[in-house]
Amino acid sequence: MEKYILVVEDDLQIQELIIEFLKSEGYIVEAANDGLEGYRKVKNSNYNLIILDVMMPNMDGYTFCKMIREFSNIPIIFLTALESEFDEIKAFDLECDDFITKPFSFNILIRRVEAVLKRYNNLHIENNITFEDLKLECDSYKGYLKEKEIDLTLKEFNILKMLIEYYPRVVTREILMDKVWGYDYYGDMRVIDAHIKNIRKKIDAKYIKTIKGIGYVLEK
Repeated sequence: MEKYILVVEDDLQIQELIIEFLKSEGYIVEAANDGLEGYRKVKNSNYNLIILDVMMPNMDGYTFCKMIREFSNIPIIFLTALESEFDEIKAFDLECDDFITKPFSFNILIRRVEAVLKRYNNLHIENNITFEDLKLECDSYKGYLKEKEIDLTLKEFNILKMLIEYYPRVVTREILMDKVWGYDYYGDMRVIDAHIKNIRKKIDAKYIKTIKGIGYVLEK
């Protein structure tokens, strides 16, 4: 199966070398010259992996990675001149899949690409979760009730995913806010209740129980 890779790199000489090398290994490769262009490409296309620089104009790699992780778990490999422990830790905190420093070996790069894709594909095979008649496909962000697809928004999908993963524990509103909306969200927590109300309409209200003043839990 063909693999599509996006290279987000503002140094055009390095970008061209990476593209040519990956193409010689059989990958289909596209490029973006900065984080903003790369973000737009990811929103409009399907890629199997992203190779990402950090220091770029318009949008740096860290911001790019953070924004991508709000809606996708596509593998991301940082390829950067930054080499401090702080920079590497920051990258992994943003849920990247690998971190390679410049200068780099193209042979090592291709091995890292292969390893990340293999790891991701193995997870992809088993990346469905179920609860009673509910099934979520975590790679395609699709939900099903009794094998019939449910029209879930991304927020609704992630809320339902957390409820299934936490079962039989209660998921507090604070946890939902942190994990689904992010730590930088300062809005009204009643937005969670509105999303739960919509999910109940779509999947069957009996599945989600409200724990007054605390949060929600699934029940069989």
